[in-house]
Amino acid sequence: MMKQYLRLGLILAAFAVAACVGLAFVYAATSDQIAANQDKQLNESLKGLFPDAEGFKDVTADMTALAGESKLETAYVATRSGAVLGLAIKAHGPSYGGPATVLVGMGTDRRIVGVRILAISDTPGLGLNASNPGYYVKKAEKVTFTGQFASKLITDGFVVKQDVDAITASTITSKAITAIVKASVDSGESWIERNALGGN
Repeated sequence: MMKQYLRLGLILAAFAVAACVGLAFVYAATSDQIAANQDKQLNESLKGLFPDAEGFKDVTADMTALAGESKLETAYVATRSGAVLGLAIKAHGPSYGGPATVLVGMGTDRRIVGVRILAISDTPGLGLNASNPGYYVKKAEKVTFTGQFASKLITDGFVVKQDVDAITASTITSKAITAIVKASVDSGESWIERNALGGN
């Protein structure tokens, strides 16, 4: 009986090793493609926020840390003919279904030019509506959850159910994404003051 158990154990161990090796090969084969897809999504999102930009320079090292649970990933200054058009901040923070990654663009006029959700794993039909282009928090005007941030002053309160419309039955997601946006613009405002407006 002991030999039979030992044999079964060895067989299971062999299968486990084979599965791990197989997963390692799959990861190695797909990781580069995943990274390439993420870079493509980021570049398209940056261009979508600043369509007139000729280039985007990484200025992450010059940024101040984000407040609260939101974490800065990267920041890019958008330029055209040497002039600063604005700043884009990629940041992540906790949401209902796990970490959410958001790209926030702001202009030198201290207004948000747009918000893009790059990654979110919240509940389909509820929190996931934050990134749904067909879901509107203002149905009559066809304004999406992220769309409502466009042209918003970066000095606004960013309080859900006050100056930010919530996703129906998804207050946690609404507050989570808004917190990332708020933390991003607070840090971005400081950079714009120092670098684009000469401290004025």
